Amino acid sequence: MIGILDRARTIAKPGYNRWLVPPAALAIHLCIGQVYSLSVFNLPMTRLLGITQATPADWKLTSIAAIFSIAIVFLGLSAALFGKWLERVGPRKAMFVAACCFSAGFLIAALGVELHSFPLVVFGYGVVGGIGLGIGYISPVSTLIKWFPDRPGMATGFAIMGFGGGAMIGSPLAVGLMHHFASSISLGVAPTFVTMGLLYFAVMMFGAFSVRLPASGWEPAVEITHVQPSHKLVSTHQVSADEAIKTPQFWLLWLALLCNVSAGIGVLEMASPMIQEFFPGMIKASAAAGFVGLLSLFNMGGRFFWSSISDKIGRKATYAIYFALGALLYCAVPSVGAAQSVGLFVAVLCVALSMYGGGFAAAPAYLRDLFGTFQVGAIHGRLLTAWSVAGVVGPLLINSTRQLQLARGFAPAQAYDQTMYVLGGVLAIGFISNLLVHPVTSRHFRATQEEPLPAPRNAAGGTR
Repeated sequence: MIGILDRARTIAKPGYNRWLVPPAALAIHLCIGQVYSLSVFNLPMTRLLGITQATPADWKLTSIAAIFSIAIVFLGLSAALFGKWLERVGPRKAMFVAACCFSAGFLIAALGVELHSFPLVVFGYGVVGGIGLGIGYISPVSTLIKWFPDRPGMATGFAIMGFGGGAMIGSPLAVGLMHHFASSISLGVAPTFVTMGLLYFAVMMFGAFSVRLPASGWEPAVEITHVQPSHKLVSTHQVSADEAIKTPQFWLLWLALLCNVSAGIGVLEMASPMIQEFFPGMIKASAAAGFVGLLSLFNMGGRFFWSSISDKIGRKATYAIYFALGALLYCAVPSVGAAQSVGLFVAVLCVALSMYGGGFAAAPAYLRDLFGTFQVGAIHGRLLTAWSVAGVVGPLLINSTRQLQLARGFAPAQAYDQTMYVLGGVLAIGFISNLLVHPVTSRHFRATQEEPLPAPRNAAGGTR
């Protein structure tokens, strides 16, 4: 069984169709993207004992909401920690481990619900599941970039689009399963966790065993047109993960991603109450839920659209659009809200959230341009620590700014004005950070450009 997972067993044979690789990556990301729909469990988990209403012994909503943040923190930490290991062992073994961890997280969380042990739920979904999220998120990245050197942005955008759309599957699946398993003495949360864990494991196994690596020296049967002299950031040299974090380019891009994610995740976190308070009496809870769903669609679509655009105009120019246009859109929200234009309000934030998703999807290709393909998966994993930080900073920044405005006597709708301006300022910082990115200097390049493969093993387990 272990031999099947070896990197050498994933090398594609001559004539392999590279378009079979994106569906394998998509299978992983559609599963782990379920984390965006975790909130559907929040209210049921506050009534596990009381069933119809919460009892003093039930868990508080504020505590349950922390599970998501913990999962995102461990996503970033595990992506950074296991990135180099992934490059060494290959995508199949990494995807297999991701499936085991992500699914085990559900099973441990189910046990925690059954025993009413909140620490066990946090350990299961937040820690173990979070590790599966991190390894699963980065596992297809370098593989897709190797298969699509002509369109790296489009390829990674296709897979990462799945992460943005995972909630569209996970949310109705969870609601339907809880309804199926519910009874007079149970809300069906624990069996729903078990069922989802097993289902996701099966789908992720499809991804793990269908993924392939290109053979050494393989090139696509098309002319690679995106690497042109005018694209000064596109390097033909290779930089290791350890060396990449010593460059200012890595940290400028880290800051840029932090700004983009902090702004976007802040809007997602307050989208439902925000539109209801901007348009009191006009927008009810059900319509607000539809607005959140629409934002998710644009978040997902933007991952493919903007990353594909970046193959044409370059990653730096695409990120400049994210930050410049995004800052203008966020700063326009108070005026649009004051004009009571619901349609324009929705359109402004949908476009802004499409660029939030696009920032995630174009990041691996940006790293590939700067540092080459040698350890781009590992470098991407370290970059994702910006996401972990933003998962805490974004909501904290938004909520504290809003509370400060409310304390000063502003009406609920007006309390968002200052918040939007703060987000615009955050994106302005990201614009400057991206503007300062320049080609990596030669002292960081590897002496050899060939990517070494692990030495084959003999039957006794040693190398030969």
